[in-house]
Amino acid sequence: MKKSVKFLAVCLAAAAMLSMSACNGGGTSSGSASDSSNDGVSTSTLDTIKKNGFITMSTNAEFEPFEYKDGESIVGIDLEISQKIADKLGVELKVNDVAFDSLIPEITSGKADFVAAGMTADDERRKNVDFSDSYFDAGQAVIVKKGGDIKAPKDLNGKKVGVQTGTTGDKYCTNEDGTSEIKVGSVERYNKGMDAVSDLIAGRIDAVVIDDFPAQKYVEKNSDKIAKLDDMLTSEQYAIAVKKGNTELTDLINETLKELKDSGDLQKIFDKYLAQES
Repeated sequence: MKKSVKFLAVCLAAAAMLSMSACNGGGTSSGSASDSSNDGVSTSTLDTIKKNGFITMSTNAEFEPFEYKDGESIVGIDLEISQKIADKLGVELKVNDVAFDSLIPEITSGKADFVAAGMTADDERRKNVDFSDSYFDAGQAVIVKKGGDIKAPKDLNGKKVGVQTGTTGDKYCTNEDGTSEIKVGSVERYNKGMDAVSDLIAGRIDAVVIDDFPAQKYVEKNSDKIAKLDDMLTSEQYAIAVKKGNTELTDLINETLKELKDSGDLQKIFDKYLAQES
């Protein structure tokens, strides 16, 4: 009887150890805040990234000149900045191209270490992610048909407006919190800004609200049909998003941005792409 009890106790202890091992096991993505090595020592995010040999950036390659496709490659301002971040760590840069409204989930789910996508650092997004220092001042522009009746932002009141899903322009026009000065009639959402512009040209919507530099590019390509209003709807700042609480990676990104600004290399990157706009 005593032997049976001892044997049962040993079995239960072994089962408990196996259960604990199963709970602690499993892989960790490069975007996780920490990783546990075999000796139980906590490993920092940057150490994990270096160990893996790559850092993952998510973007939406529909936002020229910040990120867009050139053949099979994704290029642009944000790609060059992201490459500098990878270089500082001495690792490869991997890029996920996803829909804009999927970018925040890319970070929170651990699929990406950071997001660089011409993203505005606003209070709503700060609830879910942290942001680096800002690196570009931007604003929401209005694209209209040439010869139409929309001459100023106030003329958007009651109109049918196209936006890219999940962007600042979407939030402004949807106006769920009631703070926007302009009260559009209805909002049409698109995964790609160009699709909204196509519907504007076809007369299916009255205007498009989108970030200024992409707006400039769309107008240049269709200057006989559309125009950009002089007045902006908003003033905002772009920053790089990281997982909430990941101060180590945020600090490294801020160091990289500071070095690029101080050396003049950031301005050179802007000049390289913005010169293509003219």
